[in-house]
Amino acid sequence: MHNIDKVYIDGKFVTPHGTERSPVFNPATEEVIGEVRLADETDARAAVAAANRAFASFSKSSKAERVAILNRLSAAFSDRMGDFQAAMTEEYGAVRGIAQGLLPFAPKMFDEAAALLASYEFTRTQGPSTIVMQPLGVAAVITPWNLSVVFIAQKVASAIAAGATIVVKPSELSALQTQIVAEAVDAADVPPGVINIVTGRGSVVGDTLTSHPDVAKVGFTGSTAVGQQIMRNAADTFKRLTLELGGKGPTILLDDADLATAVPAALTSGFLNNGQTCFAGTRILAPRRKLDEVLAAIESAMPAFQVGDPKDPATGVGPVVSQKQFERVQSYIKLGLEEGAQILTGGEGRPEGMDKGWFVKPTVFTGVTNEMRIAREEIFGPVLVVIPFDDDDEAVRIANDTDYGLQAQVFSSDLERAQRVAHRVEAGTVLINRIFADHEAPFGGIKQSGIGREHYTYGLEAYLEPRAITA
Repeated sequence: MHNIDKVYIDGKFVTPHGTERSPVFNPATEEVIGEVRLADETDARAAVAAANRAFASFSKSSKAERVAILNRLSAAFSDRMGDFQAAMTEEYGAVRGIAQGLLPFAPKMFDEAAALLASYEFTRTQGPSTIVMQPLGVAAVITPWNLSVVFIAQKVASAIAAGATIVVKPSELSALQTQIVAEAVDAADVPPGVINIVTGRGSVVGDTLTSHPDVAKVGFTGSTAVGQQIMRNAADTFKRLTLELGGKGPTILLDDADLATAVPAALTSGFLNNGQTCFAGTRILAPRRKLDEVLAAIESAMPAFQVGDPKDPATGVGPVVSQKQFERVQSYIKLGLEEGAQILTGGEGRPEGMDKGWFVKPTVFTGVTNEMRIAREEIFGPVLVVIPFDDDDEAVRIANDTDYGLQAQVFSSDLERAQRVAHRVEAGTVLINRIFADHEAPFGGIKQSGIGREHYTYGLEAYLEPRAITA
C-alpha cells in the first residue's frame, strides 16, 4: 500500500495542513492500492508564499544558473524513468508501449529548454527602445492525471527557463507520479521555493491558486469546463493564461491515402493512452466512395488494439482511469446506439472474459453524422466515430464543424493536396501523414480547445512579459 502524506513546499517535504485522504485505485483490478493526503487552501497559500519569496532572487538568476538547474532536473527525471513507468501503469493503466514511448519526453523538455535558454536574447533593441523580456512572477501549473509527469516537465521547464517560480497542482489521481516528481525535484537541488508541489482537489487548491493575487500566470492542461472556471477565477487579477483544453480531433483520410498505413495510424491516435488524450483523433473522416474499404481496414487493424493487463507487452489498450470514467464512456456508447449509429467493433460492457477492472471495449461507430453527440462531445475513452464525406470541401467543412480545435490529421499520398487541405482545417496543430506533433512547434488549441501555446520558444515566452524602455 502506498501512503503519500507529504507535500513539497519551500524545498522540503512537509505534512499538509489538509486532512482529507483520497484513495488510490489500480484501474485494472479496481483495488485500493494506497491513499494520498490532500492539501487544502492553507497549503496552497503557503506554497504561493514560498514561490513569491523565491521569485525575488530567482528572477535575477543568470542563464548559466538556470541552465544548470534544467540539466539537473533532466538527469533526475531520467534516473526515475522506471519508477515513472511503473506508477503510470499502476495508477491509471498506461500500457507499456505508451509509457516507454512518451515518458522520455519529460527529461527532453528540460534539455530543450536548456538549449533554448542558452541562446535566447532577453534584451533586444528595436528603434529607440530597449525591449526586456521579464519573468511574469509566480506561476500556478495545474496538470491532469494522464501522463502527468510529462505535462509537469513541459510547463516547469518553460517557467524555469523564464526565471519564474512555480506551484504545481497535480491531479489527486496521479499521486504516485507526483510523489516521484517531487523526489526528482528534491534530488535536482532546485533552490527552495522555486518549485512547490501541492496535490489537492481542483475545487480547493486549484481555486485558491487561480484566484490568488500573488499568482501572475496559470498554465493548465485539462478539460474545457475546468478551463472556463480558471478563466473566471483569473479575471479579477488579469492573470496570464495558457490553457490546453479538450479536443474532438478529425483524422481526414483523403481518397488517395494509403489505407494500409493511414488506418492503423488513425486508430493509434484515437486509442492512444486508452483513449484518454486531449489530442486524440476521435473523428475519422472517410471518403464515401471508399467507405467499405476503410471499414474493412479498420476491422483488419483492430487485433493490434487488444484490451488487457497494461503490464503485458502485448496489450494495446488498458483500462480507463476510474469507475466514474468507465460509466461515462459506457453512457456514450449507449447514447450512440440511441442516436442511430451502428457499432463496427466493440460495444457496451467489458471485453469478454473480464469481470473486473475498468476496461472498455475499443469501439468504432459507423453510420454517424457530425450532428450526433458522439461526434461532437469529448468522450475521453476508446470510442471513435467514422463519418463519410464526398469531396475535399465537405471533409474540411465537417472537420471544422466543431467547438474544438486542438489537433487534426490529414492523410494523403499527394503532399501538395494534403497541404491545401491542412491549411483550411481549423486547429492549433494540423499533421500530415503523422499523428505526433513536433515538440519545437507551438502546441495549443483554438475555439474551446484553449488559449496560448506551449513548447520551445512559444512555451518560454508564455512565462515572460515584454517591457519597453524608450529614450
